[in-house]
Parts: sequence; C-alpha cells; structure tokens
Amino acid sequence: MNRAKEGLRVCEEITRFILDDYKLTALFKELRHKVDNKSRKIYPAWKLISRRNSGSDVGKLNYRGELSRRNYRDIFFANIQRVKESLRVLEEFSKLADSRGALGFKQLRYKVYEIEKYSFKKVSDLSDPK
Repeated sequence: MNRAKEGLRVCEEITRFILDDYKLTALFKELRHKVDNKSRKIYPAWKLISRRNSGSDVGKLNYRGELSRRNYRDIFFANIQRVKESLRVLEEFSKLADSRGALGFKQLRYKVYEIEKYSFKKVSDLSDPK
C-alpha cells in the first residue's frame, strides 16, 4: 500500500511541478486517495503499523537500479511501474481477505494503465533537468 501511494505521489509531483498539468495532477491525486480509501477498508492502519518491522526488513538494503535515474522521465516511469506492480500485489493478497476489494484494486490498476498511456507523450518529451 505504501509503495503504491508513494509512487503515485512522485508521479503527481512531476505532473504538478514539472509538467504543470492540472488534469494529470488531479488524476494522480484522485488515484492516490482511492488506493488509500480502498486499502483502509481491507487493511486497517493500526494493524499494518503494528505489524511493520522496517528495522529488519530484508529489502531495505536492496537498492539496485534505484540510483541510476538520469532524468525526470526515468523517475516518472520507474514510479508508475512501481504503482502498477504494487496494485497487482494488493489485488492478489486482497483475494485472501476481501474478493470485492481485490476487484477494486484491479480496477485501479487498469486506471493507472490508462493514465500512463495518456501521460506517456508529455513525460517522454520532458527535457533533462539543468
């Protein structure tokens, strides 16, 4: 859930501050809130936080590829990929707790596919930061 929301926030910030695109910014913000609302219905925050063990997370030292971003495009596309993968994980594991919730995550994932296609040209045309 955190990975999906964090990835959406990065995409939202790029569309807001770099592309200056109101519509895309609003779409990413809306999606982020939908992920949050859907997640809270299936996975209460107190339960997630009580089970969090970031100190011994085996993935925290795995940063292969994360340091090789060259420009805004790389950052955007890495994060939208992270969002799609995260929503797929939420979809799959939600099947164990709430099949209707799993369908909701699937719908959100397909919405991300649409937004990615819509934003592809604009993001691809971004010039490198100076």
